[in-house]
Amino acid sequence: MSITIALAGNPNCGKTTLFNEITGSRQHVGNWPGVTVEKKEGIYRKDKAVSILDLPGTYSLSPYSAEEIVARDYIVKEKPDAVVNIVDGTSIERNLYLTVQLMETGIPMVIAMNMMDEVEGRGDRIDCNRLSRILGVPVVPVVARTGKGLEELMEAAVTVARSGKKPDRPDIFEYELAETIQLIADALGDGECDESKWRAVKLAERDEIVGKTVPADKKEAVEALVNRANQAAGGDAEAAIADSRYQYIGKAVKECVRRSGKDRRETWSDKLDRILTNRILALPVFAGIMYLLFACTFSENFLFIPGLPSPGVWLAGIVEEAWGGFAEVVTGIAKGAGASEWAVGLVSSCLDGIGAVFGFLPLVLVLFLLMSFLEDSGYMARVAFVMDRIFRHFGLSGRSFIPMLMGFGCSVPALMASRTLESDKDRKITMMITPFMSCGAKLPVYAMFAATMFSDSSQTVIIFSIYMLGIAVAVVSALILNKFAFKSETSNFIMELPAYRVPTAKSVLIHGWEKVKGFAVKAGTVIFASTVLIWFLSNFNFSGMCDMEESLLAVMGNGIKWIFAPLGFADWRASVGIVTGWIAKENIVATFGQLFGNVSEETVEAIMAGEEALPAIGEVFSKASAYAYMAFNLLCMPCFAAVGAMKREYGSWKWTLRAVGFQMAVAYVVALIINLAGGFIV
Repeated sequence: MSITIALAGNPNCGKTTLFNEITGSRQHVGNWPGVTVEKKEGIYRKDKAVSILDLPGTYSLSPYSAEEIVARDYIVKEKPDAVVNIVDGTSIERNLYLTVQLMETGIPMVIAMNMMDEVEGRGDRIDCNRLSRILGVPVVPVVARTGKGLEELMEAAVTVARSGKKPDRPDIFEYELAETIQLIADALGDGECDESKWRAVKLAERDEIVGKTVPADKKEAVEALVNRANQAAGGDAEAAIADSRYQYIGKAVKECVRRSGKDRRETWSDKLDRILTNRILALPVFAGIMYLLFACTFSENFLFIPGLPSPGVWLAGIVEEAWGGFAEVVTGIAKGAGASEWAVGLVSSCLDGIGAVFGFLPLVLVLFLLMSFLEDSGYMARVAFVMDRIFRHFGLSGRSFIPMLMGFGCSVPALMASRTLESDKDRKITMMITPFMSCGAKLPVYAMFAATMFSDSSQTVIIFSIYMLGIAVAVVSALILNKFAFKSETSNFIMELPAYRVPTAKSVLIHGWEKVKGFAVKAGTVIFASTVLIWFLSNFNFSGMCDMEESLLAVMGNGIKWIFAPLGFADWRASVGIVTGWIAKENIVATFGQLFGNVSEETVEAIMAGEEALPAIGEVFSKASAYAYMAFNLLCMPCFAAVGAMKREYGSWKWTLRAVGFQMAVAYVVALIINLAGGFIV
């Protein structure tokens, strides 16, 4: 018989890590709250009849944000066969608050006491057997990141799920309050039903979502009982209920947890925070770390050693050379097989277009391996905390920076992560400005222009400045939107700063591999289809095969190039690149690879030497207009997949189109300023 087990717990307690270990999945794991924003389903690797659901993190069953509502609705409405409640053993008191609320639902449950290695490292001890007897549910010690104890955990969870053994409802409320809650349950229907009892507690807490579910004919009676519960609790039933839970938790922790008794000296984590979250040093340190990140990826003179390429550049050279050899072999085979001239041209053009994208795969890999390391270490959570001081002046909270940070990877999950924001205003503004972050798909565009238009010594600075430009424009845009479009108050910023942890090699490599795989799959599908279409459009018109300047693509490009002429790129090929970039930003490189010739090292050397290769990028763009082109593609409408994600999160095309219109306007204005200012400077 198939069973369903849900994983529930506080943000950053290790749910997704545990999910990956027991299912073999490769969901993104980050050492900050809010990584999981929707239900993720997998199959237990040792029993195909067991489905596992990873729910978004929530501190309680009184939700304040969209992803917390997802977690509660699934537990309460869908009623999984069992819940595995992951508890962070290093913060056991806070984590057990959700545990008590889960016990109140009456759903079969097992507790996974996670991070026991860190607990023991502090010299503390948690008696899981004793805690199990007090709570009346199995408590299994685990270390999710290493897999320790997970087999025992799943064995207990499957047993509980199949037996249907419910946890005992904790008897923790004062007599008069408990009696009134029971009366509310009776008024709702079956007073002995677990759901009625749970709803009665939530109504006593004045939970608005549950309050809307009370039938109209029962509202008056229930409201009278809720008022009575408030009186029984001294005027604030919600506070009294929370206090009762914490008293119960405090007694359990006192009996089961033994602290080391050692003086809590300043840890190395505390010492790091004195620098990394320092009011003065935090931002310069962040800028320095990001610059080192790009230097490791793009620098031709790594560690300031002339002629020593960075790991990213070195790997890119190998891939580019290998792809060039492969393309020559395939083209040679086509010619040898007697293929027609147009067929050979199609094969060569497609290989050039895809090769232009594949050549940047190593840069994407290195950059995201390094970014994954920073995420998993816990540093990025500190950046969000630091940015709160800045964002607060622009009407947002620091939590908005978390989706923006995720936007450096991909805009789609970043836009979904906006659900973690409690304020509707914050969610709408954050979704408008998150695409301003440089996702991985935009990186090849920057690398292409940096390689063809700027010297080796300035390439790292150019790419670094584009990333910083995205952040700066996002902050200024937030100020404008908050002042003129949204005028509500700034929401509070409450966020747990996780402990610094050395990321596991497995987690970092999985993250890097997933990015590269997604990039490669897109190159092999969407970009391949685009290169074929672009070749036909750039080599044919209604009369048949023709020169590129007379092709259908040229006609279309010339029809819209006037729009971009003030920005410094009036050539029709540049206009076509912008349009194909809306399908996937990497498409710009593939498009240029076909329309300007393959952007390889040989082409770059030919441009630098002043030779007339195929109509080269350097003949169309100046340094100023090239930078303006990068800025425009950084800030304009994201790819169609991201627009679709915006539509899902906004829930309407009206707000989606407003966001896209705002992004296009910002991109145009910024690119225009760069081109005009650059014309005077360069």
